[in-house]
Amino acid sequence: MTLIKSISGIRGTVGGRPGDNLTPLDIVKFVSAYATWLKTGAGKTRAKIVLGRDARISGEMYAKLVEATLSGLGHDVVNIGLATTPTTEIAVTAEQADGGIILTASHNPKQWNALKLLNNRGEFLSAEDGAKVLQMAEQESFEYAEVDELGSITHKDYTDYHIQHVLDLKLVNREAIAKANLKVVVDAVNSVGGTVIPALLKALGVKEVVELNCEPTGRFAHNPEPIPENLTQISEKIKECGADLGIVVDPDVDRLALVCENGEMFVEEYTLVAVADYVLKHTPGNTVSNLSSSRALRDVTLAHGQQYNAAAVGEVNVVTKMKETNTVIGGEGNGGVIYPESHYGRDALVGVGLFLSHFVAEGKSMTALKATYPQYFISKNKLTLSPDMDVDKILEGLKKKYASEEITDIDGVKIDFKDGWVHLRKSNTEPIIRIYSESKDEAAANQLAEDVIKVAKSLY
Repeated sequence: MTLIKSISGIRGTVGGRPGDNLTPLDIVKFVSAYATWLKTGAGKTRAKIVLGRDARISGEMYAKLVEATLSGLGHDVVNIGLATTPTTEIAVTAEQADGGIILTASHNPKQWNALKLLNNRGEFLSAEDGAKVLQMAEQESFEYAEVDELGSITHKDYTDYHIQHVLDLKLVNREAIAKANLKVVVDAVNSVGGTVIPALLKALGVKEVVELNCEPTGRFAHNPEPIPENLTQISEKIKECGADLGIVVDPDVDRLALVCENGEMFVEEYTLVAVADYVLKHTPGNTVSNLSSSRALRDVTLAHGQQYNAAAVGEVNVVTKMKETNTVIGGEGNGGVIYPESHYGRDALVGVGLFLSHFVAEGKSMTALKATYPQYFISKNKLTLSPDMDVDKILEGLKKKYASEEITDIDGVKIDFKDGWVHLRKSNTEPIIRIYSESKDEAAANQLAEDVIKVAKSLY
């Protein structure tokens, strides 16, 4: 498996040969490059760097390597241990640190891990800065500190700090949530969300929390991507125990998926839609999501008399567009809520606080609430890439084929039809072309995808 180096970090499978996988040598190499970039690019001779990790089996081993490497470059490390991605982001600013590293491969299976790199704002590195880090890794021009200049290592826990941060948000209504006497089932796929999300729910006043897969062993109970086919267990549990809703997070807790009281999916695309509806009711402003996200956010935004904008896929791109357009709420259709009032990062904890405040204010069941929003269906497909495939050639061919339709090419190719759209782009995290399509019902969305995939296959 070739290492994947992109806007989403340095990602690979554990074990194997250096350069082909994310081995210990690769960890040292890329962390050394990041630490060197902090010295040369950010001008920090001795930087403070926050380190957090999800519960992956390889996480503890890699954390020790990261600690030692940063110390060896003369930087000080604040290791916050098992921590969500948004917790680590918030810790960077709380510590007034110069950067941060998160060890997580997000929704990928347990054999994967990754380095996610943060700047001094607790945000992911820009494409430009990320490219500089990769260049330094390629050159391996590192100069390690002498013995008296080695960096220090301290250990802290930021879980309670993050929970209190959510409780302190003006639009999070703990009193109303507590009065609603909610029963909530949580599936945290045996990662760090298993400790954080139940603790947050109890702090918010949720009456009963039913825990599924909440022991942070890193041995995921099911495929960790929070999509319907992976969530049959929580669906059955909700019906069995008569819960009001279910909450599902991915291993690093930056994505939030919701399940209705009847066991059906609220659909992760509608996490952001519902939260945005709540925020816009109280805070006028614009919204942003990426090109692969549902039209429903646009529709809800326009209904509130505000402006919607689309960004290229990738949290960095969404955040950049949000800052450009006076956005009060934004994110990605994969359940990633970005609330600038909190911080510029996808945060499932913030999403839970805002959504539950909205849910109890509306006084409807989950299925009734979902029915109030524009109804779309997204079909998510993928085309596995082989080494001989010319992705650019395929995408250019599609642009020519569908030239009579509205085409957007800031990130792959998005084809907007009257009654739906199809978006094709090379994944930042896997060797695939992601093919998303949306229309008013499942059959129409699937047909759109099938038609375009057929054309794409004819181009290679």
